[in-house]
Parts: sequence; structure tokens; C-alpha cells
Amino acid sequence: MKALARAAIGIAGVALVAMAGIQAWQVFARYVLNDPPSWTEPLALLCMSTTMMFGAAAGVHAGRHFGFFIVVERARPQMRRLMQLVARLIATAVGVLFALWGGEMMIDAWDYEIAGAPLPQGIMFLPLCLGGVLIATFSIEQLLRLWQSQSSSAS
Repeated sequence: MKALARAAIGIAGVALVAMAGIQAWQVFARYVLNDPPSWTEPLALLCMSTTMMFGAAAGVHAGRHFGFFIVVERARPQMRRLMQLVARLIATAVGVLFALWGGEMMIDAWDYEIAGAPLPQGIMFLPLCLGGVLIATFSIEQLLRLWQSQSSSAS
């Protein structure tokens, strides 16, 4: 799972750098060349969505996302474990919903071309779908860790 999380961070980083480059080209082309390209906005949005979803998934893996940290830290140990379990279940559900709904929207929009770019409209939902799969996967991993730590502390 660590390798998968590193890959997610790498993809998010590449998408962030690409988004910055695309935006820089858009500004240069618009204000210096006076000929703004139409493809830059949809591609920058795709990069932004990729950065957000893969970064969020990496945050879930690192235990720094979907945590309700302030409330959990102030709770008693038994309540803390229950709250951590609920937070992981919520994160898993959100990831599954992102994956399912993102996949459905991706499939529904795949046959339409993006205005201004020679790409299928459905590709805009690919990061939502894949990020959802990663969020759910990393949350399930943390649920299993919580379960194992609870089992080992009970025995």
C-alpha cells in the first residue's frame, strides 16, 4: 500500500506541475501572443481534479484526512477507537460513492467531446473514479489495522 500511496503522491505532483505549466502557457498566449488556446482550461481542470483526488487519497493513507482529529484526541480511549472506526467507515463510504458515481458519469459522458479540446468529456471524471477507489482502498486498509490493533489489545 505504501507504493500505491507514493504513486498517488507522484501523480498528484505531476498533475500540479502540469496545471501550473498549462496556466502559464494560457497567460502567455493570451497576453503576449494575443491568441489564447482553447484547450488550456479543460486540461488545467483535469489536472486540478487529478491533484485533488490523488492528494486526498494519499492523505487518507497517511491518516491525515477524514479524521475528526480534535474531537478524537479529546475522547476517552474506548470512545476514541469507536470514533476512529466511524471516521474510517465514512471515508470508505465516500470513496466508494466517488468511485461509483464518478465511473457512471465517466461512462455516460465518454461519447461527447470536450469543448475546446480533442478529448472525451468522460475523461474529466476519471480522477474522481480512480481517486474514490484509492480512498476506499486506503480506508479499508486502516479499518483492518484498527481491527487488528483492537483484537491484539483485547487478548
